[in-house]
Parts: sequence; C-alpha cells; structure tokens
Amino acid sequence: MRKRWSVAVVAALLGSLAVVAPAQAAPGQAVARCVFTPTPEDPAAKPVRPPRPLAKARGTVEVTISTNYGPVELELDRANAPCAVHNLVSLARQRFFDRTQCWRLTNSARLGVLQCGDIHAAEKGGPGYKFDDEVTGEETYRRGTVAMGNFGPNTNGSQFFIVHSFANIKPAYTVLGRVTKGMRVLDRIVANGIIPGPADPLDGAPAKPVRILKVR
Repeated sequence: MRKRWSVAVVAALLGSLAVVAPAQAAPGQAVARCVFTPTPEDPAAKPVRPPRPLAKARGTVEVTISTNYGPVELELDRANAPCAVHNLVSLARQRFFDRTQCWRLTNSARLGVLQCGDIHAAEKGGPGYKFDDEVTGEETYRRGTVAMGNFGPNTNGSQFFIVHSFANIKPAYTVLGRVTKGMRVLDRIVANGIIPGPADPLDGAPAKPVRILKVR
C-alpha cells in the first residue's frame, strides 16, 4: 500500500533539509555547516567540547577580552566567518581562554600582531580539533583586525591574533572581526617591549606578560 504524505509533512521535511548549509555560508544564508575534525596527534590542552556543526551566518557578536592591561572589546562578523566566530564563542563560553597568556608579540616592518589563544606556549596547546579556513583571497589585515592563527591551510583551532599596527601577510588567515575599543591597551603592550626570539629580535614573548583573565 502506498503511503500518502500530507502537504504539511512534506513542507516540514523540506524545511529541515534547508537548514543544512555548506561549509561556508553563501551570501544571505542564515546558517553554515562546520566540520570540526579531531586532532589526536595534538590533544586538547584543556577539557573542551567541539562546537555544534551548525553556525549562525548572520549578524555580529560582541566579545570582551579582559586582560591584566585592561579590556579589549571585539565585534565579530558571523557573515564573514561563521565557523570561526562560532568556534571562538564556543571556546569562550567553555572558559577555554580564561587564565591563559598571549605568548607572542611582533613589531617588525612586516608584521605587528599580538597572538593569543595558545594554552602552553606560542603555537602549543589547542582545543583538540581543527577546522577549515574561511578566506576569499582578498583579505587585508589593518590595525585592529582580529584573525585566526594557523599552522597551514585548514588548521584553525583556538589561536587568534590582533593586529596592533599592520600585517603585510598573504590573505591566508580567516578574519573574525575587529577591535571596537581597547587599541590603547594594545599600544601599551607594544610599548613595554618584546623578549627577543631566537630568529628575530622583534618577534618573541611580550616583555611584560599579557594575561587573559577571561573572555566573555
């Protein structure tokens, strides 16, 4: 006997299918589907759950990073980087960034950024998973830009950086959003200097430690 479907049931089924969006949301889409791949070779530095696969792809979200230098307020753009913003918000809600440090500061003619999000040291201590880049190839990194750090293509995790001057780098880093208040905090961090790194005296740890008290 053939099963007959009502118009309401068919509409409901089609509606549920429509929610599933591609990895990067097309313009105007409300959601994006994200893939967070476990990295057993690089386990989580703190107990944390990967975000759910569906991310909002419209609007902005306000985030405040409270540091020992003062607060830095961010506006993150869900439409531009739905999965990256979804991930950072998830980690913040799980207190992943609380009581951590920003381990890297650069101030060269090519790169001027403060790098945060690593738990143990610069580029060491992620969330135990990775996800793909959300880039167009036309990204620029002006003063105040907030972007994801990575170890190569499609290796995003918890690492992010804030541009305190400018960053003349290739457009390979997902842009999360921008600083709306607190650039003077970054200026004070830079003014305190850098502990010279082994490869570049203008690329190393902040001379006065930069501690993240909480991210909300």
